[in-house]
Amino acid sequence: MSSLRFESVLKSVERKPLVTDETRKRSERFGIHVFNMQRMRENLTREAFTSVKAAVDKGSKIDRGIADQIAAAMKDWAISKGATHYTHWFQPLTGATAEKHDAFLELTNDGQALEKFGGDQLVQQEPDASSFPSGGIRNTFEARGYTAWDPSSPAFIYGSTLCIPTVFVAYTGEALDYKTPLLRALHAVDEAAVAVARYFDKNVKKVNASLGWEQEFFLIDSSLAASRPDIVLTGRTLLGHSPAKGQQLDDHYFGSIPRRALAFMRDLENECMLLGIPIKTRHNEVAPNQFEVAPIYSEANLAVDHNSLIMDVMDKVGQRHNFKVLLHEKPFEGVNGSGKHNNWSLSTDTGVNLLSPGKTPMSNLQFLTFFVNTIKAVYDYEELLRASIASASNDHRLGANEAPPAIISVFIGEQLSKVLKELETVTKGKLSPQEKTELKLNVVGKIPEILLDNTDRNRTSPFAFTGNKFEFRAVGSSANCANPMTVLNSIVAKQLKLFKLEVDKLIETKDMKKDDAIFNVIRELIKQSKNILFEGNGYSEEWKQEAKKRKLSNNQTSPEALKAKVSKKTIELFEELGVMNPVEIHARYEIEVEEYTLRLQIESRVLGDIARNHVIPTAIRYQNVLIENVRGLKEIFGKDFELHAKEQIELVQEISKHVSSINSMITDMINARKKANALTQIQDKAMSYCHEVKPFFNNIRYHCDKLELLIDDEIWPLTKYRELLFTR
Repeated sequence: MSSLRFESVLKSVERKPLVTDETRKRSERFGIHVFNMQRMRENLTREAFTSVKAAVDKGSKIDRGIADQIAAAMKDWAISKGATHYTHWFQPLTGATAEKHDAFLELTNDGQALEKFGGDQLVQQEPDASSFPSGGIRNTFEARGYTAWDPSSPAFIYGSTLCIPTVFVAYTGEALDYKTPLLRALHAVDEAAVAVARYFDKNVKKVNASLGWEQEFFLIDSSLAASRPDIVLTGRTLLGHSPAKGQQLDDHYFGSIPRRALAFMRDLENECMLLGIPIKTRHNEVAPNQFEVAPIYSEANLAVDHNSLIMDVMDKVGQRHNFKVLLHEKPFEGVNGSGKHNNWSLSTDTGVNLLSPGKTPMSNLQFLTFFVNTIKAVYDYEELLRASIASASNDHRLGANEAPPAIISVFIGEQLSKVLKELETVTKGKLSPQEKTELKLNVVGKIPEILLDNTDRNRTSPFAFTGNKFEFRAVGSSANCANPMTVLNSIVAKQLKLFKLEVDKLIETKDMKKDDAIFNVIRELIKQSKNILFEGNGYSEEWKQEAKKRKLSNNQTSPEALKAKVSKKTIELFEELGVMNPVEIHARYEIEVEEYTLRLQIESRVLGDIARNHVIPTAIRYQNVLIENVRGLKEIFGKDFELHAKEQIELVQEISKHVSSINSMITDMINARKKANALTQIQDKAMSYCHEVKPFFNNIRYHCDKLELLIDDEIWPLTKYRELLFTR
């Protein structure tokens, strides 16, 4: 090889790629559009920074004078990043985020313009609240509501707007959003968990609930999606025959990410890095054109904000890539729907994950304490936990051989089940030194070894322990994580409070040592809650029968499930913890029941419109083509034409049968809808839509889908599944 050629090869090997925003280290881009602690430390006075940190860590109030300092620094930083407006970013009970943009603009007395943003604008604003759902908390003409800054979730720049995460409350003080009850629930579990954690470590001062969500979604070409009125108006397909090839080969799952989808994901991840959303994982999901992204775990309130934000970001990034992002739980019949697994744990300010075993028997006793108490909380409030994930869209998904069933159960694995069974046999009362040593070494001390091998997972379990966290797998993909997280943290807080009372009672009245008391209470909790534990197939008919014997609920529809939200037990829970008062509880119930009804009402109208205005006219047009063909054959073959036109005549008859069935069913569905609409009680109306209107959907769909197979593809008016799901 000549020296000249060798040098050329060497240069090509040594050449480095150009550094761009895309190739720059993620750590260098992470959170640069977020006014986080690092930015505050750089931009605030020591006094202001200390005040904000105290508000975040301890919930202390920020003085208005300090708020002015923070607002001024926040404004200067935002403007330096290109922001021109600010908004209080909040999460009303619509399920989406809300924002009203105001410019950093004020006029002086002499008409000069200047940029201004003060503490008053930062801390509190008064948006028009009249059009947000309130569940009867106030009348429509009583529009006043307040947004108030949540310093525990940092402000961020989205586009050219400084977004300030806030709570949203009515003029009378009731929460009108998802964030406020969540913050209260997180405070409740913090207090309760700290009290129990201090049995094991007196230095614990704070416990944070962490959340890691896994967001599933479909990417559909935006032009094709726009051609489907059902996707545009309901977020899902109300009809459409399954393609010859769906997901049966399992060739999409974890496969090579398609080029367009990968470009979308890289763009999405770049936006997320700027916004401080730590997306770590991306992959193909089971169904064609279905994908998933997931972040590194973070504090639950921040994680909920991140998930609400990313659902909005996904839509905007999708538009740039000519994609429609579908977050509906069941957008396509016959293939997997989409969920949003909520991975939850508790961690102390001393750096300990309370649901992760340690290296010593004492740390494992701490693990067992929080592990067993969580199971007991789920057992006591399984109906409420089911209600927290209830929606019209999630009803399509739960139990459909792709997601957990509506029966709430807990999966912990065979090995941990054995540990709990051994603990059940612990001698009641005081333990001898030998018993205690044997218990700690032979049962508690073995937990780390057990968990190393306990890696199996049960996809049919709604609530599964996966090593150092619980995974609530039944949450729907379009849901706001705050709803199930408010419930989960509340029920665990309640149970931990009860646990501490029982332990302290044994210590004081039975003169027990702390370990003895903890073991005794844990043993009782295991006995009381073991009916919620299930390791088998949650889809099986046998489990349904067994769950009934165990007195576990099986609320398969939202109207049935949501009743648990206003039960006496639920009201007492939330009132005791200060999470919600009865007015707020009933308001949310009314809003969710009404939303269920309205979604079915919209789907019913859209289905009737498509079937009568698209499918039937197309079927008749094709039928006329066949009739003309039969007439032509009669002219040619005379009396023998039926021998040559048999198939065409049968096809004409079959089309007539389907058209007649569709038309009569739509009429019946409309009449059922009218009867439901006439009902005045929201629960009665929801039940009527569920049991009287909704059953028509699948029946009408059946006949429409049969016509899709019979009618000439060139004149079929709707984009088909094979085009929606397999366009790359």
